[in-house]
Amino acid sequence: MKDSFKKTRKIIIRSPKQGSTPPGRGLIGQAVLALVIFLLLVSAYSLLTGLSGKKEQISLSELASEISLGQISDIVITGDNLDVTFADGSTKISKKEANTALTTTLKNYAVTPEALAKVEIEVKNDQGAMYWFASLAPIILPIIFIIFFLWFLSRQVKGAGMQAFSFGQSKARLTNPNDKNSRVTFKDVAGAREAKEELREIVDFLKNPKKFLDIGARIPKGILLMGAPGTGKTLLARAVAGEAGVAFFSISGSEFVEMFVGVGASRVRDLFNLAKAAAPAIIFVDEIDAVGRVRGTGVGGGNDEREQTLNQILVELDGFEPNEKVIVMAATNRPDVLDPALLRPGRFDRRVTLDMPDRRDREEILKIHSRKKPFAEDVNLPLIAERTPGFSGADLYSLMNEAAILAAREDRTTVAQFDLIRSIEKVMLGPERRSHILSSKEKELTAFHEAGHALVASVLPYADPVHKITIISRGRALGYVFKLPLEENKLQSKKEFLDDIAVALGGYVVEKMIYNDITTGPSNDLQVSTALARDMVTKYGMSEKMGPIALESPAGKPLFGVGVGDKDYSEQVGAQIDAEVSQIMNDAMKKAEKIIKDHRKVLNAIAERLVEVETIEQKEFEEILVKHNIKLKKKKDIEHQK
Repeated sequence: MKDSFKKTRKIIIRSPKQGSTPPGRGLIGQAVLALVIFLLLVSAYSLLTGLSGKKEQISLSELASEISLGQISDIVITGDNLDVTFADGSTKISKKEANTALTTTLKNYAVTPEALAKVEIEVKNDQGAMYWFASLAPIILPIIFIIFFLWFLSRQVKGAGMQAFSFGQSKARLTNPNDKNSRVTFKDVAGAREAKEELREIVDFLKNPKKFLDIGARIPKGILLMGAPGTGKTLLARAVAGEAGVAFFSISGSEFVEMFVGVGASRVRDLFNLAKAAAPAIIFVDEIDAVGRVRGTGVGGGNDEREQTLNQILVELDGFEPNEKVIVMAATNRPDVLDPALLRPGRFDRRVTLDMPDRRDREEILKIHSRKKPFAEDVNLPLIAERTPGFSGADLYSLMNEAAILAAREDRTTVAQFDLIRSIEKVMLGPERRSHILSSKEKELTAFHEAGHALVASVLPYADPVHKITIISRGRALGYVFKLPLEENKLQSKKEFLDDIAVALGGYVVEKMIYNDITTGPSNDLQVSTALARDMVTKYGMSEKMGPIALESPAGKPLFGVGVGDKDYSEQVGAQIDAEVSQIMNDAMKKAEKIIKDHRKVLNAIAERLVEVETIEQKEFEEILVKHNIKLKKKKDIEHQK
């Protein structure tokens, strides 16, 4: 999809610094914490025992005299210890004679039986578990805590030591074929019809390998899934495993590489051993370009960990036997940077390309993502599919999810068409920022800026028609023009590119002509249009002066895997490229200036209406154009591809 051009302001984003904990500091900190807790517990225990030991102790003679005077209410005997409670409620402690009954001792101290009868005497068993626990607690509890403290430290040291031995183990996640909750099949993958047909024979081989082996056929060992981000590479790999009912080992390419040399290679060996033990199985390596880049660039030296990991992957792929029933699948959105040895026959020799979904595929994907969502009667999924060219499967999932969130936020039980329309713009540009209030001058300038984009797009024959204009802030854009192509094309011509650049410069030209000044608003427009002009010169051979020559790869880097800072063209050619880019930009600006001068009344009408209502939909915008005798663009009569 062609990008919609946005007006942006300068935004400074500051990221907080994130500190890292030095090795060993976590263990020392835990040990200090445990020691502090131990000291606090000991102090608390000493305080409690100290408070309980403050009772006053009296002798047996004093006890006998108090009993004779009738001042004692009860006595509790625990072994040789006496807990004495006076009539006024106070308590004291005493000791009786060993191996002698208390009553006998008191009679010897001339306590009469009448006085003794007034005292309630209770004898407690001193041989129970609580007695021994209370007696031994001051000794046992500190010992137990010290043992626990030492065990805790040894466990931390052991964990740190064992972690070093676990570096070489694979971190792949296993999806069990019997797990129905996480199982994915081809029915859950909409679109990608050619890709699914390519992969059905892989499923057939995993189910019935004898049919292929008897005729002498060898199924590809490696399947490389290539496509833009969000096109469903990982989902399709899981669907192959789900259709075949085999174990699915998934891992990211970055998970192989660690700070120690040789760890990645060890993890590769461990992963392939696990898959062979669980055969039939599928190994899926996501983002394989993290370890599979072209070797020999000089980055990392001879012991580069990434290169050793790649070498081990190559060896494991060559070591497969045809009847092992283990297939390796990998995904990348950068196939141009992969090492040639990884792509040669016998390794990743089957390559499946996943394109962005077309209108029919988008409609099928929307139906899958809407299975559990209650829709209102006005929902029209084919219309949503038409308004989302260039959306990937992940974008469409986010669109449906955002629509449900919008409906729930407004306390509605169904998702309406209006929610889906709003979620399209939210996924593309971000949420609305109605609290971002513009001054009257900024609002007027923004309206003229967006009107300039819309006017140029409406007049130029190869630009996409305008569907919506708004000056409501959304995401980082103060306003935007939403354009949709009349028909979806896989190819774009030079004339379309030139018109797109002129549309992008429409806001810049309006600010310069009307206000005789330039703001930071067109900054994003300039970046997008300049990048497009440079691609026309260096990638697509659309420069008359430079001729049919490609000077950069599609990823924007020099060709043939040379160093990051190297160029395979001279400084003189670089100056010619800059001159051609500048010429394209100047020609586009002159084209936009002519259109705005010739249709100044239309520009004013669009801007004034924007200031008034803030948003102009397609129908109202076309009425303004017709009123000023500007011909509307209509869909050409073409034969649709079968």
